[in-house]
Amino acid sequence: MLNKIKLKLKKNTEIFALCVLVFITVLSTSYYNFNKKKILTNYKNTLNNVYFKKTLNDVFNKLEPKFKKINHSISSGETFDGILESYSVNKKEISEIKKKLSSKLNLNKLTTNQKISFTIDQSDNLIKEFNIQISNTEKISLTRNIEQKKFDQKILVTKLNKKIIYSESIIMQSLYKSAMKQKIPVNTIIEFARIYGFQVDFQRDVKKRDSFQIMYEAFTNDKDKIVETGNIIFANLKLSGENNSLYFFDKKGSEGHYDKNGKSVKKALMKTPINGARLSSPFGMRKHPIDGFNKMHKGTDFAAPMGTPIMASGDGIIKKAGWCGGGGNCIVIRHNSTYQTVYAHMSKFASGMKKGIRVKQGQIIGFVGSTGKSTGPHLHYEVIVNGKKINSQTLKLPSGKILKGENRKIFETKKIKLDVLKSEKILGLN
Repeated sequence: MLNKIKLKLKKNTEIFALCVLVFITVLSTSYYNFNKKKILTNYKNTLNNVYFKKTLNDVFNKLEPKFKKINHSISSGETFDGILESYSVNKKEISEIKKKLSSKLNLNKLTTNQKISFTIDQSDNLIKEFNIQISNTEKISLTRNIEQKKFDQKILVTKLNKKIIYSESIIMQSLYKSAMKQKIPVNTIIEFARIYGFQVDFQRDVKKRDSFQIMYEAFTNDKDKIVETGNIIFANLKLSGENNSLYFFDKKGSEGHYDKNGKSVKKALMKTPINGARLSSPFGMRKHPIDGFNKMHKGTDFAAPMGTPIMASGDGIIKKAGWCGGGGNCIVIRHNSTYQTVYAHMSKFASGMKKGIRVKQGQIIGFVGSTGKSTGPHLHYEVIVNGKKINSQTLKLPSGKILKGENRKIFETKKIKLDVLKSEKILGLN
């Protein structure tokens, strides 16, 4: 009986051992297969990552070419060095470019909206080609000479086409706004105001429903865009129904705008708006004859007998005719938005002189006196330019000449041609 039990236990132990061995074998095989699979997967992933990165780099290389073109419009406050440094151009490269440009351009005086363009080699951040605008029609171009390791320079000039543009409009608000609506360039509008500035006060003389005509030169590029404007060859400002036509005369030595009678629109202010007088006290520092201390004399004194006539030194409107404190009886004339003149110490005013009256150059406006702070009869004369009192005796003013002789004949011929051209423009024939 005992032997049977021992035999049975031995048999069961062998079966158990066999089962454990099978289990261990299966477990070991599974672990091995799992790790093998993991290793293979990691290996494949590594290969895929390498391939992906290589492919990605190829894509980026195609998106970022070796040579990159940069266009830059200069903003206020920017410097030449700062602009190039912002695009990772090294300082040595910047220095070489500046040295090459310095003979043609002042790089310390860059203007807002001035254009710069360059091509940069992204492999070494060296510039292959560099261009900078120096005017509406010119730019400097630098090209890297690889063999000589320097930049070759040349000036590129844009060829422009000249055309004559005619425009007209009724003024409803202001000359400027009406002209802008007609798409007239700003600098041409400013020039229009300038040539009329000696005879017209645009703030007071121009009224609603007055009108203007203008014919001017324009220079266009190959895209028909206006790059520059030239002379105003004809202008007319119709004020209160009265025409004020002006013609441009291009004869050398007499260039400028003239009215239909050949008189220049440039009006001169008289240095001495009084006859038979002597200069008694010039412009500058002096000891005041009444106050007794040194002070700036911001005018010119002309000694003359009591009652000597005083003339308006230029066309204009009387801004004041009355008492001016130390200046006594005085008249202030506004000639345009730039110039004013003052006449002081008068004994009396000429008949009809009052605020708002328009006077002509040479017209008598008053008479020499000694009113106000004055030690004797004289005229105190002041010229004010843009609000600042200046020396009338050193002020350079236009002559206001009239064309004569051969120049007048040439002018009349040109005037007729301009009138014909204007008519053709109005009718759309040209």
